[in-house]
Amino acid sequence: MVNGPEPPAPWPEPSPAPRSSPGTVLSLGAGLDPQDERVICPAPDLPPMLADERVCLRSYQAHWPRGMNSTQSSPVTFFIIQGLASLGEKKMVLFIIFLLAYTVILGGNIMIIYLVRTDPKLGSPMYFFLHNLSIVDMIYTTVTIPNMLSGFLTEVKTVSVPGCFLQMYCFIHMSVTGRALLTAMAYDRYVAICNPLRYAAVMTRPVCLLLIIGAWTFGAICTFPTTSMAVQRSYCGPNVVRHCWCDPSSVRLLVCGDTQVDNIVSLSSALVALLTTGVLILTSYILICVKIAKMGAAERLKAFSTCAAHLTVVSISYSSASFVYISYRVGNFSPEVRIIVSVLYSALTPFLNPMIYSLRNKELRAAIKRAFCRHRDVSPQSRKTLNTLS
Repeated sequence: MVNGPEPPAPWPEPSPAPRSSPGTVLSLGAGLDPQDERVICPAPDLPPMLADERVCLRSYQAHWPRGMNSTQSSPVTFFIIQGLASLGEKKMVLFIIFLLAYTVILGGNIMIIYLVRTDPKLGSPMYFFLHNLSIVDMIYTTVTIPNMLSGFLTEVKTVSVPGCFLQMYCFIHMSVTGRALLTAMAYDRYVAICNPLRYAAVMTRPVCLLLIIGAWTFGAICTFPTTSMAVQRSYCGPNVVRHCWCDPSSVRLLVCGDTQVDNIVSLSSALVALLTTGVLILTSYILICVKIAKMGAAERLKAFSTCAAHLTVVSISYSSASFVYISYRVGNFSPEVRIIVSVLYSALTPFLNPMIYSLRNKELRAAIKRAFCRHRDVSPQSRKTLNTLS
């Protein structure tokens, strides 16, 4: 009697395995090679999206060879954004806080863009630069915060490899471009205070456009080396990004190979971006201080009020960047605290910019009042007059 083909072997019985600790790494982008150190986990131990795989990796980061290349395993097709998953119920508190902050960022920067575009009295170069800075701040926060908020509401947040690199590029580009715009605004303040009689002749519309184009170009140049090297690398091992978005340093940890050159290039690009803009801004304000020292008391107060808002924004931006750098290199903080500090840094300046410029700038406050007056509801007496005329 000829027997039919043997039925396929049943799925092995789940072996008892502890629940995944916060340090456990789940990798679905890698190939399911039986030679890898995997243990079969009960489905309840995995989030719903990962339950069908029924595979977990125990201490994967500790056992994965750093020199493994893409020929030893299938390339990663997507990344899992770990975010702040270990905080549990506290995530909802952070969700509400960052949702409100993002709403304020969008509302404040949209208000500035609207006022500059519609109010003819805000036609000076300073407000033209402020208008562009608000656009950059909106893109900068939109690249990161919405993804982080969606991660608070889902158990597993995934992003495709191209999407991750696009987010990385936009994040770095907007960060550098924002500082380049602050540098252009510092030059504008220098010309206004040190050469007030030539201000209109120097800060013409073509010059302002060239400064804006230069700021965006400088951001692209500083971003390209880091992003291009990240795109060319192979990712064949763990695919869990220990951050709320595709942070370059967090993604670099997942490269299958030596990343020493990547670290040097990334650090060099960051230093060029920070030091170039920082030195130019510092030079502008040194020259401004020298000029102010020669003025009378009334002129000194007027000159200080001219650049007070910009100086406040620059101080907050660079001091917060320094704090983040120190916390990453020196401070003995947990990964969750580091992520929260990084998120606060990325949202702080866009959050405060509209408030600082609205509170410290009389012209902008007057423009806000004029905008409210233009859009105020027609009073009953005015409506009656209009009906009589009609």
